[in-house]
Amino acid sequence: MRHVIIIGSGPAGYTAAIYAARANLEPLVVASSVEAGGDLMTTTDVENFPGFPEGIQGPDLMTKMQEQAERFGTEVLYDDVVSLDVDGPVKKIVLGSGAEYETRSIVYATGSAHRKIGIEGEERLSGRGVSYCATCDGFFFRERVIAVVGGGDSAMEEATFLTKFASKVYVIHRREELRASKIMQERAFANEKIEFVWNSAVVDVLGEDAVTGVVLESTVDGTRSELALDGLFVAIGNDPRTHLVHGKLDLTPEGTIWVDGRSSRTSMPGVFAAGDVIDPTYRQAVTAAGSGTVAALDVEHFLASLGEAGAPDVVGDPIAGLDPSTDRQAADAA
Repeated sequence: MRHVIIIGSGPAGYTAAIYAARANLEPLVVASSVEAGGDLMTTTDVENFPGFPEGIQGPDLMTKMQEQAERFGTEVLYDDVVSLDVDGPVKKIVLGSGAEYETRSIVYATGSAHRKIGIEGEERLSGRGVSYCATCDGFFFRERVIAVVGGGDSAMEEATFLTKFASKVYVIHRREELRASKIMQERAFANEKIEFVWNSAVVDVLGEDAVTGVVLESTVDGTRSELALDGLFVAIGNDPRTHLVHGKLDLTPEGTIWVDGRSSRTSMPGVFAAGDVIDPTYRQAVTAAGSGTVAALDVEHFLASLGEAGAPDVVGDPIAGLDPSTDRQAADAA
């Protein structure tokens, strides 16, 4: 019987693991068999995570987080959760390997998945010119003409990174202005290899065995045109990975997991959620990490209410709405 199992290995999952491990809860992190480390594993320069004034590569940051969690006793398992049972006091998870685990609590920190355009040719040519990860596939497009679809920070980062390889990078956006932060826009506008295609939507991907171009439709007058390309990178956002908890946990209108206020408490006692899977707005590594901290502290207090070994000696049940800080003060006074 585990005290806590953490599903997910991004900033939220590993931060929760660090806190839980330091509280002697011996957490198990199910890190995924193919996507361990979360989205930062496919991110280049991370310049806004506190503590790294010169910036740090995304994979390096995640490696450091994992090492820190393991230092305090976290067990990391490279497998995938295929089903989970969250009813009752004992939670159960089943892995792709067939292994089953029981636990008193779960931290669900599965992050989000790349959003797809949903057009003809996108699936067929995925991996053959259609990509969702510039750092993974940019090398294969040396001296080629490619395009990035999107108008947010991720799209600007992808486009700027791809100019290291491509001879030309188009940025295709549905509107006439970007959603990206000012600094990311300025970098893209200043790059002579980047050309913007405004008020245009990609409605088809051309090519039999590889991408040869796209069909664009004007969002102003509906006219269509073709743009010759060697590759297409899709950077239009992400969707929370909630498929395992559909019908088991309450969700928000945005599709994220509902939590009680600023806590990590979900609609099911003993199940906590953290990171992008509960955040439709900010979606930053540092906010995910802070969310993981909240989840670990909430787990501590939940286990304390059950009298679990290793949990803090506090009074009351935080799930019932009591303030954990009040619980600690009461314990100290006792």
